[in-house]
Amino acid sequence: AARIFAIADTFDAMTNDRPYRKAFYTEEALEEIQHCSNFQFDPEIVDAFLKAFEQARKPIANESSNLNSI
Repeated sequence: AARIFAIADTFDAMTNDRPYRKAFYTEEALEEIQHCSNFQFDPEIVDAFLKAFEQARKPIANESSNLNSI
């Protein structure tokens, strides 16, 4: 559970503004997490996180394209 939380916490920290820096773009955060696979994060957990993130993103993209057709 701690390995999962580490990635989720890192993503949250990177994609939200901090007093000392602006938030990263989502893609930048995902790239950094992937870059840290094998070093800072368990590569299996990183792969699962990235797959889950993409799955969660698909319905949002579909809804956006449906709104554009209105």
